[in-house]
Amino acid sequence: MKKTLNIDAKLLKDARIACGAGTDTDAVRLGLEALVRNAAYQRSRLYLGTEKDVEDVPRRREKPASKPASKPASRRRAA
Repeated sequence: MKKTLNIDAKLLKDARIACGAGTDTDAVRLGLEALVRNAAYQRSRLYLGTEKDVEDVPRRREKPASKPASKPASRRRAA
C-alpha cells in the first residue's frame, strides 16, 4: 500500500542506521513492527501480579531418589 508521509530526513537516516535497514521502506516497516511488539508487551505487563492469592509454581521437577538406569548392553563401549 502506498502512503505519503512527512518524515524528518535525519530521523529516517538515523533509524536506517540503527536497525540496519537497506531502504527507507524497510526502516519504516521495522519501526512499525517494533512499535506493535512493544505495545503488545505493555498490554501483557498489565496482568503481572494481578492474582493475589496464587501459590508459587515450582520451577524444577523433583527427582525420585532411585538408582540411575543401567545402559543396555548394545550401547556399552568396548574397553
